[in-house]
Amino acid sequence: MTDYASVQTELLTLRDFLRWTTSRFFEAGLFYGHGNEDAFNEASQLVLSSLNLPVHELPDLFLDARLSNEEKEKLLSLIEKRIEQRIPLPYLTHEAWFAGLPFYVDERVLIPRSPFAELIDNQFEPWLENPEQVGRILDLCTGSGCIAIALAMAFPDAAVDAVDISEDALAVADINIRKHELQDQVRAIQSDCWQAIEPQQQYDLIVSNPPYVGAEEMAGLPAEYRHEPTSALEAADNGLALVRNILLNAADYLSDNGLLFVEVGNSDLAVDAAWPDMAFMWLEFELGGHGIFMLDKSQCIEFRQKYA
Repeated sequence: MTDYASVQTELLTLRDFLRWTTSRFFEAGLFYGHGNEDAFNEASQLVLSSLNLPVHELPDLFLDARLSNEEKEKLLSLIEKRIEQRIPLPYLTHEAWFAGLPFYVDERVLIPRSPFAELIDNQFEPWLENPEQVGRILDLCTGSGCIAIALAMAFPDAAVDAVDISEDALAVADINIRKHELQDQVRAIQSDCWQAIEPQQQYDLIVSNPPYVGAEEMAGLPAEYRHEPTSALEAADNGLALVRNILLNAADYLSDNGLLFVEVGNSDLAVDAAWPDMAFMWLEFELGGHGIFMLDKSQCIEFRQKYA
């Protein structure tokens, strides 16, 4: 067991804390699935964020600067929570990055980590032939609002509806909408999937990162994921219940040339097995990630005809 009181007197400089924290994180065998790849990057982000220092480009002149006792106490408290309670780093710093943008997060929402970021950065090309003609976008299961906000940035002339069933999640989404000053472009809507959305609302682009984790996969997730809202991760029917709802109804809300993109992560094999007669287009990513498929409106109509 680490004697944090002793550590507070022994460690002096920022360099000391970066080295010591990296060693402790590596020793603890933490899981890095919420934005960082290894113990050093995780330690660096935690230490620098707690000291209100630039996370991405730290000037060397700060490395040998000494920490005050107050700074040490705050930092060691965060380190202890990360190790002993396995709380994900973004919940400790209340900040996560997605598509190059910072977002406020807490335990009311999932931590952003979707490969949708790469699609948004590329404006969904080559599948979306005329990005400048996108007028309305729907983000189903928006959570923190990160996807909806990144979409608004990528499509500045489009109106974006950010939908979630959770009032708590929408409260966080509202924080981020205001943070990025997008109140006139992004609208947060409480709805159980399509329930509060009128069919006359036709969208040129519908994206969704719904709950898609099945019970078996849920049971095997690392401890860090236990701090995220279960309702935003797990879905019935082997993770496919909400995906099925989306597929059955998407055609009613897509414009004639509209496209649907849905993330299902490790449930991609389950999707193909459940609906074998559908030609899902599974996308590939240069920056890593998997499990996003695309369908156009005619394919969504076909899905309903085959599986309703």
